[in-house]
Amino acid sequence: MAIIDFSFALEHLPEVLKGVPATLAIAFVAMVFGLFFGLLIALCRIYKTPVLNQLSILYISFIRGTPLIVQLYVLFYGLPVLFDFLNPQFGWNLNADSIHPLLIAFVAYTINTSAYQAEIVRGSINAISAGQMEAAHSVGMTTAQGLYRIILPQAFKVALPDLGNTFINLLKGTSVAFAVKVVEILAISRIIANDGYRFLEMYLVASLLYWLLSWFFEIIFTRVEKRVGRFESSVHQEAKAV
Repeated sequence: MAIIDFSFALEHLPEVLKGVPATLAIAFVAMVFGLFFGLLIALCRIYKTPVLNQLSILYISFIRGTPLIVQLYVLFYGLPVLFDFLNPQFGWNLNADSIHPLLIAFVAYTINTSAYQAEIVRGSINAISAGQMEAAHSVGMTTAQGLYRIILPQAFKVALPDLGNTFINLLKGTSVAFAVKVVEILAISRIIANDGYRFLEMYLVASLLYWLLSWFFEIIFTRVEKRVGRFESSVHQEAKAV
């Protein structure tokens, strides 16, 4: 009997590939919404908004200090308790069982990554010279306009490598979404492994897929970084020519 049954792995590869869309969906949704909420949290900290600043510090500390899988469990098992409390209070008829597991994963991963992206964004904005905002004010821009037109575009370039790493880690982190019944790459691999008693083969298949996806997006982010760098260089050259 072969130590590793490659034919078994190849035979079930198409089934495991069916989990790729769910894996990518979680990563993309969490990345986009996590960046949005991370920006809001970062601005609360930078401008030291009363109350919100303290809440942001507590939020970041708690989310970054607890495992993702625990956060998934808290949300998954906490929703029924929350709905049981709210339904009598407001006359609602909310049912946690009707919520798709993928939606729970979207929320949990967004919450998790927003805490990390908030610190990335905050560090990137702080890396931009304060004189940039002063210059914006001197030409009549408001703080919001200065952020949107001057600070954030520069901060995005600074943050891009870290954002790329965050997305790759997020992609790999989707492997624990099976804990809340999301059928993604690892979940399908586990099901097939349990049925065929070929755990090594199926976990190798899952590992290969995660590696290929990470490698692909590493290339994408590297090219984006280079394009942003070339665009910035061309803008500087045009400004000097003028």
